[in-house]
Amino acid sequence: MTIAATVKSYIEGRGVAYEVIAHPASGSSHETAEAAHVDEGHIAKGVILKDSVGAVMLVIPADAWVNLSAVAKELDRQMSLAEEQEAAGYFPDCDLGAIPPLGPAYGMETLLDKALSSLAYVYLESGDHRSLIKIDGEALPELLSGVRHGYFCEDD
Repeated sequence: MTIAATVKSYIEGRGVAYEVIAHPASGSSHETAEAAHVDEGHIAKGVILKDSVGAVMLVIPADAWVNLSAVAKELDRQMSLAEEQEAAGYFPDCDLGAIPPLGPAYGMETLLDKALSSLAYVYLESGDHRSLIKIDGEALPELLSGVRHGYFCEDD
């Protein structure tokens, strides 16, 4: 697998130019950054949160941690991290743990961290553990138009 069919269709349907960056298999965002020789802070990762109402995707830099208090304040909901197996059910055309940070492509409510808004390039998980998608930083808000923006990461 390279790019999940849903991801490819979603990106191309919005006319966004992209490049596929192949890399050796990796199991985490940190490993992916090293394998692909890119800055971990330039990888947008999708984190799935859940509560009794349903699931929400949070898109944050791969080198950041989720600030659940900030999410709770934004949504007025108490969310927790979804287990990897549980999150996988929302992404049927993706490998386990390789969640593309494109919630709208999968019909999922999404929050975008503003830390990703000033980057020249952003890298997205493609749906497998062997490739990233490189887009211009200006294209990320276009791919995630209509989602809520805010600061949802923990300070290091």
